Amino acid sequence: MPKKRRSSRKSSASVTLFALVILLILGVYYALTGNNPGGVFDTGTPTVAAATRIPATLTPVVSVPSAVNASGAWWEVYFTDPSNVNNPDDWQGSIEGRLIDKINAAQTSIHIASFEFDLTPVAEALIAAKARGVDVRWVTDDEFGIESDEEPGHGQFALMEDAGIEVRADTRSALMHNKFWIFDNELLWTGSTNITENGIFKQDNNTIVIQSAELSAIYEREFQEMWDGEFGPTSTSQLAQQSTNVDGSLIKVIFTSEDPALEDAIIPVVNSATRTIRFLAFSFTDFPLANAMIIRSQNGVDVAGVFDKTQSGGQGAEIGTLLCAQVPVRQDGNPQFMHNKTIVVDERYVITGSLNYSTSAETSNDENVIIIDNPDIAKLYMQDFERVWALATEPEAGKFPCQ
Repeated sequence: MPKKRRSSRKSSASVTLFALVILLILGVYYALTGNNPGGVFDTGTPTVAAATRIPATLTPVVSVPSAVNASGAWWEVYFTDPSNVNNPDDWQGSIEGRLIDKINAAQTSIHIASFEFDLTPVAEALIAAKARGVDVRWVTDDEFGIESDEEPGHGQFALMEDAGIEVRADTRSALMHNKFWIFDNELLWTGSTNITENGIFKQDNNTIVIQSAELSAIYEREFQEMWDGEFGPTSTSQLAQQSTNVDGSLIKVIFTSEDPALEDAIIPVVNSATRTIRFLAFSFTDFPLANAMIIRSQNGVDVAGVFDKTQSGGQGAEIGTLLCAQVPVRQDGNPQFMHNKTIVVDERYVITGSLNYSTSAETSNDENVIIIDNPDIAKLYMQDFERVWALATEPEAGKFPCQ
């Protein structure tokens, strides 16, 4: 009998060892390919691998998994990845799916200030929210929102209005360019992502979601201003009430064009850099910001950035200014737009939102900027920078001649 028991233990140990070997092989396969054989590593929610510090040589790292999120107790971060998540018919695993989850969970209110819109599943989710008693309201741009709703592939605003959802727009030549959503006065959704097929499935964009009644109240005050017809530089400034602390992370919000963001908020953070500055810029025509980055570079700070290739070829783009100052910059490799407007300083401060680094964004449009002091969030934005940098290319020799 003892021999049989020893034999049984041996068999059990062999089976366990064999299972561990198989699991190890599957784990290596999953890590190298991103494929999840048999759902072995399925945790139920998408996550992003821990970000690492970008070395000074800017060696590219494996790209961030597509349209994934990573989250803390009170925040979530999402990045588009048009190389891998580019099918609007398969929206459930994309940022669109995450937004619809938030809509479906809303109980009392959804207040939206968003520039463009053409996603029918989102419209249908909002209509369902309205039907269950949620206060759904939307502020948009006149030209790129209401007027574009008559174009082929659109009609979502009309669909919502037919269901009793009120949509209002500015009537100015400048843009209502915001992209923020407030759920139940306690959850804020913002970033660079327009709620469009292009914004989610073709462009490079980012979204940050923060659970905070205090932060939501800051954005709600701005929403109410626009809802009541206040747009542009004559809007009421409430800057003194636009900072908060969420679980130890300081957060500051600036709304242009009633308050300056570049000179009074963004450039001071850039000037504070002691180690690294990374930026992704759709439109970057602001010389003072470029000059601030050059000065930090000349003082030993590791500065690098990616410009959208279509916008960087236009008049006034600061790509040549930075190149001639020997700051490493590239043009993105996305066939569509690299639409981000982000700066990460010292792997600690994240600056994002709807604001392009341009005069019109600063002095005419309705925009929002959020500045977050949180190293965990910064790591994810650094990782997405690595992905975009790896796909970007050096500017064509001689295209941006130095004076």
